[in-house]
Amino acid sequence: MKAPTRNRRPGFSRRAQYGLFLSYVVAVTGIFVGLGLVVVSHVDPEGFGAVRGAALDLTTPVSAFGRGMVRGAGSVVDGVANYIDAGSKNAAMERELEANRRALVRARILALENERLRRMLHLVENRPASVAVARIVGSTGVSSRRLATLTAGVAQGVRPGQPVRSPEGLVGRIVEAGMLASRVLLITDNASVVPVRMARGGMPALAAGRGDGSIEIRPLGTGNNPFNRGDIVLTSGTGGLYPPDVPVAVILRKEGDIAVAWPLADPSQLDYAVVEQPFAGLPPSSKGAPGETH
Repeated sequence: MKAPTRNRRPGFSRRAQYGLFLSYVVAVTGIFVGLGLVVVSHVDPEGFGAVRGAALDLTTPVSAFGRGMVRGAGSVVDGVANYIDAGSKNAAMERELEANRRALVRARILALENERLRRMLHLVENRPASVAVARIVGSTGVSSRRLATLTAGVAQGVRPGQPVRSPEGLVGRIVEAGMLASRVLLITDNASVVPVRMARGGMPALAAGRGDGSIEIRPLGTGNNPFNRGDIVLTSGTGGLYPPDVPVAVILRKEGDIAVAWPLADPSQLDYAVVEQPFAGLPPSSKGAPGETH
């Protein structure tokens, strides 16, 4: 009797046949599901938004768990490296430098505020109320879209169009809200434009995200580039969305008529953020698509 060959075609194995059939079924099902979502997004945008909100609620716990695991693993690796290379001293010096930088920024802001209050004795500021304090469980740092995920949603009063800030400065605004989670368009995103002013002199400008983690500061007036390295940029309150005098960025360098700045609130280093009511009420356009600017 002739021995069976080792290289047998899939047709001779029922297991291989079942595997091929199952892969075809999964592929066809995925195609139909994708086509169905495309049709729903065009026919019923509100229903599609609800589906996306539900998906956001389901994926947020996974993102939070993954962020915790990554941070835990990073802490272990950093600890070993510091022990071997005597990096603990360097880490302490870096923390001290970062703390001094934040203290300097706060001191400049306080000095500017005191000078302004001395000139305007009867000034009364209308600060927006806080909506929720939430954890930042994920943020994009490698793509041109700069988004972050918060562990607060419609159940906590979060709505699209609300500004988000941290003690360090402005983070962005809500563009999508599920029941228990929401998504933030960061000020470094290409679609973000924030009316700002310089802390030194109060000159108005616009801060636009560059999609690479930095911000472009463009003056509203014409003339020579007025920016200097180390200048602090604050929100101006123009437009009614972001409250005034919130730190936004620090100038890094000049590039022709504009300046390149770095955000003072880095989402990759933040644990919590505050969602606030719009400074002058929710603008009508804030209910539009996530790519709209304010």
